[in-house]
Amino acid sequence: MRRPKQVKESLTKTRQSFLSKLTALVAKNELNEDFWSGLEETLIAADVGVETTMELVDHLRQRVEKDHVRETTRVEELLRAELVAILESATIQLPTSNLQPPTSNLQLPTSNFQLPTVILIVGVNGSGKTTSIGKLTQYYKSQGKKVILAAADTFRAAAIDQLNIWGQRVGVDVVAHQPGADPGAVAFDAWQRANARRMDYLIVDTAGRLQTKVNLMKELEKIARVLKKNDPTAPHETYLVLDAVTGQNGLQQARAFKEATPLTGLILTKLDGTAKGGIVFAIAKELQVPITYIGTGEAIDDFAEFDAQEFVDGLFE
Repeated sequence: MRRPKQVKESLTKTRQSFLSKLTALVAKNELNEDFWSGLEETLIAADVGVETTMELVDHLRQRVEKDHVRETTRVEELLRAELVAILESATIQLPTSNLQPPTSNLQLPTSNFQLPTVILIVGVNGSGKTTSIGKLTQYYKSQGKKVILAAADTFRAAAIDQLNIWGQRVGVDVVAHQPGADPGAVAFDAWQRANARRMDYLIVDTAGRLQTKVNLMKELEKIARVLKKNDPTAPHETYLVLDAVTGQNGLQQARAFKEATPLTGLILTKLDGTAKGGIVFAIAKELQVPITYIGTGEAIDDFAEFDAQEFVDGLFE
């Protein structure tokens, strides 16, 4: 699914902004207050976030003092290692996730015996949610898996239509009811069909109405409750789709969705369209939710499993 240099290319805008500033700082080779202040500004400009930046720089300063570091190039090396650690710690510490820490060959979540693995997809409208479902479906199909989709975002007729279009495009069935139908009923019917046809994955689209968080929470709880009638372990994953272009607003969205439902992973979209890819560090540091996949462009195969080391390397090289 991944094309060569795909992730690195998607980080071009972030890298150009971030690396030019960092390179200028490092070139001076002066470890003084101006250096640390400049590093803070560089990280904040990349949307790493004020809180995460301050913690990161404080930790770096302690390491520099402890190890008697005198070269700015060494500080850059330490910074890279710290950024990787932030992303990997979110992956390892998440208590509810079935995911393993990312490797170069990410293992897909395995089906529970013969029952389908159920994945809920949540996110605000316009985040790239439906497109991500299409790309995720194509990704699983490329692994030889059988997938079916559920159009449980029933409050927008357009959402049902969009999912049907993606279903046709990637060659999978979509279980859909009329607009305004009960999302739980859609999820129930979809699970029944997925199980009867021995599908590996059931991916459930849900409504993205954050402004009514209580209703959203109740709706997601109902969908989960209905699914558990068929399989007590479902849903197995809940992925939040976030638009990287929204930057710090994306962090606010992630915080709100995490309060509404247990999240097991993030799908970060439109990474190629922003210079603020540093938001991934703020999300990982504050929310301790792993980034599972990233959308790296508009093509159907512009979608990759997230790898912390690869992502950080893409910022620096």
